[in-house]
Amino acid sequence: MALRLPSPCLVVLAGPPASGKSTWAAAHFRPDEVVSSDRLRAVVGCGEDDIAASADAFALLEEIVARRVARGLTTVIDTTGLGAADRARWRALARTHRMACVAVAVDTPAGECRARNRARAHPVPATVLTAQLRAWPAVRDALRGEGFDEVLAPGAVRVVPPAFATAGEAVARQQERPVGMRFGLHLSAFPGGAAVLAPRLREIAAGAEAAGFDAIYVMDHFRQIPQVGRAWDDFLESFTTLAWLAACTDRVRLGPLVAGVTYRNVGHLAKIVATLDVLSGGRAVCGLGLGWFEAEHRAYGWPFPPVGERYALLEDALRALPVLWGPGAKPFHGTVIDLPDTAGYPRPLQEHVPVVLGGGGERRTLRLAARYADVANVLGDAATVARKAAVLREHCADTGRDVELSHLTTALVGADGAEVDALVDRLRPRGADPARYAAGVHAGTVEDQVGRFRELADAGVAEVVVRLCGEEARALEQMATVIAAFRP
Repeated sequence: MALRLPSPCLVVLAGPPASGKSTWAAAHFRPDEVVSSDRLRAVVGCGEDDIAASADAFALLEEIVARRVARGLTTVIDTTGLGAADRARWRALARTHRMACVAVAVDTPAGECRARNRARAHPVPATVLTAQLRAWPAVRDALRGEGFDEVLAPGAVRVVPPAFATAGEAVARQQERPVGMRFGLHLSAFPGGAAVLAPRLREIAAGAEAAGFDAIYVMDHFRQIPQVGRAWDDFLESFTTLAWLAACTDRVRLGPLVAGVTYRNVGHLAKIVATLDVLSGGRAVCGLGLGWFEAEHRAYGWPFPPVGERYALLEDALRALPVLWGPGAKPFHGTVIDLPDTAGYPRPLQEHVPVVLGGGGERRTLRLAARYADVANVLGDAATVARKAAVLREHCADTGRDVELSHLTTALVGADGAEVDALVDRLRPRGADPARYAAGVHAGTVEDQVGRFRELADAGVAEVVVRLCGEEARALEQMATVIAAFRP
């Protein structure tokens, strides 16, 4: 199993000439990530063996390394790494830019180094090699006490987004002590053109059910949001889409993640959700949120109240929806909502329609979730999610209710590292740093994803809602393997 290094990181190779440092680096890193003193001699001199160009080559190496690290780019320093002052300077550079710094000790037997050196077209002078071989054992023994984040032997490694840095341990936990988790598919974009959207959605829905997803969610917006695409991209209305998905599926739950409380009269929203529940055979989920997209409100002529007024509306809606779905016609009188008659038939088939409250605000939103919702949906990395889970538990202790936590995320899934790298290169925007794009979409192998989701389960997440990147059929196929790991 390859060791995972967090992206970005600074990797310092250490070992005498001909020990195999460059060969190892070439096998595990892209060529543009490796800064080689030998290659730079060829840039500023007449070839890699131009010893007279060494000072200029090393000066250029320092400049390149400093600029790459400042930009947050994974960098491999391919020199002998024998100078303690050089290693200290590189560690300090990494610390300044909050980057992991790893040493790789390439401890090849002296006789093998000499034999490789003799076979070179331009060998290192024997006296130079002998001096460096004599110096190497002391350097090797000093590395672990110098403050590197890790000191590694030259085995298999992968540089992965930070979310996967400890995935290996989490995968082992899932294999040894499996836990269950629900998975939802999040649809946030509708490419391909209007003429193909209906059959495309049918195929995605069928694929999601076959892959083992427990739910399908859609965004509740009326134009594409800037975090995902352009305002003029095709974008389907949420509840009409959910009704279509209800006709295309048999098992998955269906709902908006989440319906903006400012978009509809709450009685109208209750009627829509009840209708969806009836037509889907009791599979509706009501996601609800504060509403945030001011430009969309302005474009459609909807009021966009201040945040305090929206919170009052949200709390009233959370209280009113169960009344509207319940029997009878009793009135509801809230802070800002007044309903003289709450009769609505047919009632939902479910005795209780699950309510998912979107947003991770710890003082107000999670408190409202603890009082009124069934699930709180939050964003963030595993540490952030764990903190919000703890806050939610505190609020639930005050209300005496048990509220689940769900997590909305993105995933780009490949069978192995090579497929992940190929997907990142194909899907990233032009000019985008592959590592930053990979981190943004959580690009990882099936095993990486299993580890990440197990860490989220350990943090308190009961359901992960995933927006998949890449070609739908292949993404669903890979995600099916991930989901299977959580079906103990």
